[in-house]
Order: sequence, then C-alpha cells, then structure tokens
Amino acid sequence: MNKQLLTEFESKWRPQINQYLDEQLQACSDQSTLTDAMRYSVLAGGKRLRPLLTLAILDTFDITTTAANLRASVAVELMHTYSLIHDDLPAMDNDQLRRGEPTNHVKFGEDVAILAGDALQPLTFEWIADSGLPASIVANQTLALAQATGPRGMVAGQVADVLGAGQHLALPALQQLHREKTGALIHYAVQAGLIQAQVQPAVQELLLQYADAYGLAFQIYDDILDVTSTPDQLGKATHKDADEHKNTYPGLLGLAGARTALEQAVTAAQTALVKASAASQRGMGLLAAFLTYFTD
Repeated sequence: MNKQLLTEFESKWRPQINQYLDEQLQACSDQSTLTDAMRYSVLAGGKRLRPLLTLAILDTFDITTTAANLRASVAVELMHTYSLIHDDLPAMDNDQLRRGEPTNHVKFGEDVAILAGDALQPLTFEWIADSGLPASIVANQTLALAQATGPRGMVAGQVADVLGAGQHLALPALQQLHREKTGALIHYAVQAGLIQAQVQPAVQELLLQYADAYGLAFQIYDDILDVTSTPDQLGKATHKDADEHKNTYPGLLGLAGARTALEQAVTAAQTALVKASAASQRGMGLLAAFLTYFTD
C-alpha cells in the first residue's frame, strides 16, 4: 500500500473541498446565526474522508471531476457534519469538544445547534439535486444517501447505540450497530462515486464490500484510539465510551482482540480490492492507499 499516493491525492483535493465548502456556505441562510453555526462545524476541519473516497472512485475509473461531480461529491460532508452536531448534543453523547474546539451546542446553544444540524441535512440533498449531473445519476445518488442515513442506516445505528448503553451486546449486534451508525455513510461515499462513474454492477458489488470492510476498520480503529490516545491527540474527550458503558470493540474483545479484528477488516478490504481489480482490469492502488490510515 502506497501511502505517498494517498498523501498526494489528499494534497490535491482536500484544499479544494475545504474551499468549496467555505464559498458555498457563505450565504447558505438569510439567518446570520444559523449560517454561522452551520459554517462553524462544517469548516472546523477533519479528514474529509467521505468526499475523498467518492473522488477516489472517480479517479480510479478515469472520470474527469467536473464542477457537477465536485458538488455532488462534497455534499456528503454536510450530512456527516449534521450527524456530528447531533451526536454531540447533551441528549446524545454530551460532548464538549469536537476537533479541539467547543462543540456546536456549547458555542451556539442547544436550540441553534439542533437547527443547524436540521438545516445541513436537506442542504445535502439540495446540492446533489442541483449539481447538474444527469437526472438518473442524481436520482440514484439521492436514493442511496437517503437509505444510508435514514431509519435503516445511520439513524438506526445511533438509536442502537443509545439504547445499547449499559447493556452487553454480542459481537454480531455490535457489528450491526456500527455497520449502520458509522459504516453506512462510508458505504454511501464509495457508492456515490460508483454511481457517478456508472461502474458495472459486478464491480460495484466488490467495491462496496471494500467500503463495508473499510467502515468496520474505521470504527474499530476509532474505538482503539479512544482507549490509547489523549484528548489533545484526538481533539475530543477520550475514555468516554468506557465511562458511559458504551459497547466498543476493546470493551468486548480486549485491546489485543480489537487490534486483531482491525487487521481482519483491513485484510477483507484488501481482498475485495484484488477481486475488483481483476474484474475491472483497473488498478486499485489509490483505494488501497486509504487503508494506510489504519496500518501506518
């Protein structure tokens, strides 16, 4: 896996993603406080992993990224930010820090934070709908996002997380929780690129297997960091999962077992890429490089 490949790709696209978000959100509402709250969380930083995955799929299949592709690909970051704002609320995780800064409800109040999240969600769909991509691609991408984030996707996972606190979940239930809460939006990010690139179904299936394994690895790695890192390193409170009796991979499997599970998820993602490369006759080096996030 070539980490340099990912570094170069991020160096090219992350500044463009950030600039696009900044420019497009400058006049996103006629309520200045709402605009400020939305921009505060969207522009707070982050890896921009999800739009980068979408753009990496386009790159893999030699699709030139137009303004329409960029708008439809970056939109996922609005949905992701909405989920973070709501996750941080007192009724949910009650977090005070996000990326080293006060969370949205600490900065703007709980009422405005809820509404900022509420506004970002439909704005996500607006950006896809008015992106200028062909109608069939817009329809398919909109459907995929609704399914990924709705009552059978991200929100279902959030509910399972809230209701499961203080209970001991078996491994299959924990995997299902995280497949929905964390994995569904990563699955969608890859799927969005596949839809835009109009990749054949057999190859799509293999790359969605990669996406699902990646999402699992992402969550396990996040759980491990919560145990092994400091608040300064993560930019948010650590050890909260254990303190609040949340179900995590280290909590269920132990730290060594969680690391083994992470290795297995990374291997599954690599295997899916090998099969996708054979089926499509395309190199998957860039997508493989995304796995260095967990290994280097």
